[in-house]
Amino acid sequence: MSDRGAARMTNAATPAPASPGPWDTRSRALLPGDLAPPAPAAPAAHTAHTGRPAARRGPADPVKALLHRHRELCARAVDPLEIAAGLEAHGITDRTAARFRHRDVFSLAEELYARAPRTTPDGISEPRPRESRPADARPPWAGPSGWGRWTALALLPGVVCSVTLLGLDHSGGPRRLVIGLAGALALAGALSACLRRGPLRAEGRTHPATTVWVYGLLAYLLCGDGLLAALVSGGPDGPWPASPALLVAPSFAVLPAAWCAHLFSAGARRGLADSRALADFAAVARPLLLTLVGLFAATLTCLYLLAAAVFGEESGGAHGALPSTPGGALAPTVALGTLLLLGRLLTVHGFPGAAATGLAAACALEVLSCASVLAGRLPGCDALAVPVRAVAETWGAAAVPALACGAAALGLLAHATVALSRASAHT
Repeated sequence: MSDRGAARMTNAATPAPASPGPWDTRSRALLPGDLAPPAPAAPAAHTAHTGRPAARRGPADPVKALLHRHRELCARAVDPLEIAAGLEAHGITDRTAARFRHRDVFSLAEELYARAPRTTPDGISEPRPRESRPADARPPWAGPSGWGRWTALALLPGVVCSVTLLGLDHSGGPRRLVIGLAGALALAGALSACLRRGPLRAEGRTHPATTVWVYGLLAYLLCGDGLLAALVSGGPDGPWPASPALLVAPSFAVLPAAWCAHLFSAGARRGLADSRALADFAAVARPLLLTLVGLFAATLTCLYLLAAAVFGEESGGAHGALPSTPGGALAPTVALGTLLLLGRLLTVHGFPGAAATGLAAACALEVLSCASVLAGRLPGCDALAVPVRAVAETWGAAAVPALACGAAALGLLAHATVALSRASAHT
């Protein structure tokens, strides 16, 4: 039998599928091997049950989604450190960075910076360079010439205060009032100039009410103790004494405050550049902050003792001399100066609300202490004046502002050790 006859008998033995039935294994057998379509792949186990293809576990490039979400931050950043600070401000930690296949926020920020496109003048998007400014970039005032200018400017409040005090001691009558008002205006102008330049500059980040609280605290330092002492003793029967010399030490303390702010910013920048994790940077920033705050408190103490030695002996009038005991107003002066430094550091680094809250709390406590003594004179309200009277009679009237400013300073210090140890506070 020929091959053609054998093939005809084989085809007759295998029945053809009825049209329009499905393509099955019998249909495949009717075609030569080179024309048969490939067999369908076996479906996945979960596809046979659900009828849907397998879902992807996550995006193949998770950093791309993060880059799209923070495209504005990555577009305006001039180095990876700013992106790391911005990511941290949005709640991304080292643990979160591990989900994006990075060991920490810093390495994630470096990839985002490298992949963020930049637009050329021709409108063409190109990858950004790895670095667009030197790692040791400094603010405009941090150069050698800038240091000299803001150092001299920071000395101006102390000089104005000293000259005003000498003028008050060598004048009397109406001239004394004129000299006092002129000196107060000149001191306010000098302080404002110091806060607009140098390391204490915080343009656009100040709270509107901060100035009110600062001048309220300085006014209480000037004459609040005399008022409280007069209220506790049953007065005041006339003008209560003021101590303009108490402003000498805080006025000269503007210079060490500016240097402490500069050293903290410079040390934080170096720590941010050297750290490879947020915990490493916090371990550098917190001891630096505590050290500089302690150094400032020690410097302010020395300034107060020096002012007490100079103006306490040369100023014979009760209106100009410091208290006869050097430690009489030392505690409130140091507490107030430390409070003002912490408030300014928080404002400079982007936390003006916390600074204003601490200053307002101290000012409110001082005002309430005087108001409680007055309220205690009302019938049936004697208990309101008991705490303030007990403190003033035991440790003196200066203990009240010392406690108020000290408590507020401790609160701001606790907040600053957390807030200023974040990378986002140093962009």
